[in-house]
Amino acid sequence: MLRRKGTLIGPCWLEIQQSRYLASPPPPSELSRLHYPAGSWSRWHQAGQETGQLSLTQTNRTLKANELSHTLLRGPASHGVLGFHSNTLPSNHPSEDRRSSSTCLLGRGGVLFGVFDGHAGPSCAQAISQRLFYYITVAMLPLRMLQELDRAVEEDRAVPPLLEWHKHPQDHSCPDGGTISFHSLRNYWQERLDEDEEEDKEDDGRVTSALMDAFQRLDYDMSVEAEVHLSLSSPRRVSIPGEGLSQSSPLRVALSGSTACVIHISNGVLHVANLGDSRAVLGVQEQDRRWSALNLTNDHNAQNPEELQRILGEHPASERRTVVRHDRLLGLLLPFRAFGDVRFKWSAEMLNRLYDTRPDILSAVSESVRTLPPHYLTPPYLSARPEVTRHIIRPADKFLVLATDGLWELMHRQTVIQMVGEHQAGLLQQRPIIPSANTTLGNLQGLLLERRGRVKAVLEDHNAATHLLRHALGDDGYGSVAPNRLARMLSLPADLVRRYRDDITITVIHLNEL
Repeated sequence: MLRRKGTLIGPCWLEIQQSRYLASPPPPSELSRLHYPAGSWSRWHQAGQETGQLSLTQTNRTLKANELSHTLLRGPASHGVLGFHSNTLPSNHPSEDRRSSSTCLLGRGGVLFGVFDGHAGPSCAQAISQRLFYYITVAMLPLRMLQELDRAVEEDRAVPPLLEWHKHPQDHSCPDGGTISFHSLRNYWQERLDEDEEEDKEDDGRVTSALMDAFQRLDYDMSVEAEVHLSLSSPRRVSIPGEGLSQSSPLRVALSGSTACVIHISNGVLHVANLGDSRAVLGVQEQDRRWSALNLTNDHNAQNPEELQRILGEHPASERRTVVRHDRLLGLLLPFRAFGDVRFKWSAEMLNRLYDTRPDILSAVSESVRTLPPHYLTPPYLSARPEVTRHIIRPADKFLVLATDGLWELMHRQTVIQMVGEHQAGLLQQRPIIPSANTTLGNLQGLLLERRGRVKAVLEDHNAATHLLRHALGDDGYGSVAPNRLARMLSLPADLVRRYRDDITITVIHLNEL
């Protein structure tokens, strides 16, 4: 569904937080459940020498500055999700990672989680973190609900909110207040209304097709918005101070890019839609109480043979040596699927027009996007079509770890799952011990000593995402955290930190009690 109804005359923006359309702030009862806490060896050694090391208090403050915990009320509205822990730690300044989480309030309902790993700047990741969940919701709503929604907007009446967002107060927002292109979204739902009848698909089949359609339509809309912006703006040979610097500028959004990994959970069924190299890994507790890691995503890069053959098969045999060079798309981009990145999607004529007429725009974006890629012969080279996986949640499925590649570059998936599982078990051991009538003081002392040993490693962090961050950065090679190493990693200056790690964003979704 990539056609478009009407012509976009100009971006029509709606403030998410203030609009009576689409979204509403969490009710007071929800706010009370959101928790915001107060805020090689030679290379490691070199890093310590080049930075002023943080104290323990400063280390914890830095690690916990962006952590978020949320508990869902038990019942049908939770869709089998107990709650989630999330955290993000920047490497770039500003960070190019984004995260989103929300509850769908209309239609079949459900809970949505997403992590977005930007490149060539944060603009694209920021835009999709705010807009994608609305497109997914619109793609899933029954047509009768879309008709009611459209009538309310046409008659300038208040409409029920589509989403309830679960956000950290410090999560990034656009300079213009965190807006979405409402005009494009409405065009999308009006095109859905032009369909004669509901698609004849099973319920889960509709979710899969809705996710795929929403991803591709948002990418299409962002591209069209950038083209319109380019056609309506005046060509300039010189840069005007402040011109084109807005992070939400349609051209800036489209010229940057982002991977995306989104989880939709409804009535105990989980769908994962993935573009790029972020990952979703399920933590499964086997009958012998051991932990196993189940991959729900595949990386879309040169390390995936099927993905490599896909991209090679979409272009002539004469380009076989140039489509992927040095494991990168056209020798430049690591992921083979992403939002934005129109420099790998637009025609050469359109890109040359941009480069020739708008140096003022190009001066405000990353240097890597200012010239035509080499061997640019048969675009598009980059896809925004997600790979969707369906999984029915079982009692043994205890949690799901959703994270950008910054985590997976530092930790193996089995280590991640083992660590979260042990962390959860340790927190459970902090519950009060209720002795039975025949418990002796000696027995009680033994129980207390056993519990103290089991929780020693997890007392520092109640948030599982923070716990993972602490171990990913400070691991001593034996499963524990070396405080000095952790402090060094968190003390690295902006011009050095990218040599050691990427932005890291983690969301741990709790599914079943241990």
